[in-house]
Amino acid sequence: MSSKHRPTDIQLHQKSRILELGYADGTTFRLPCEFLRVYSPSAEVRGHGPGQETLQLGKEDVSITEVEPVGHYAVKLVFSDGHDTGIFDWDYLYNLGLEQEQLWQEYLDKLAAAGHQRKTH
Repeated sequence: MSSKHRPTDIQLHQKSRILELGYADGTTFRLPCEFLRVYSPSAEVRGHGPGQETLQLGKEDVSITEVEPVGHYAVKLVFSDGHDTGIFDWDYLYNLGLEQEQLWQEYLDKLAAAGHQRKTH
């Protein structure tokens, strides 16, 4: 597995519920816990194939309680709602950062289509 996208710094900001990733080239991504939870690479969220995704509802207040290294290629994020089965490899995290705006809008559109109103604080 390529370490090209391996972050040089990972900081969990509990109060703002943000996971901040820093890279050697100066790139920084600030990924909200809710975003990471709804885009978890786990089978629970993504299913076992195309079209089997499960829309995650009510994750506005979720936080990350632990960031556990998995070898030299990934981290396992443990969320406050008990979800802990997604392994976020470096390339997946980097791509989430690159595509954050588009993915977030897709998520909001899916919530609206399902008739779900997000809680805002």
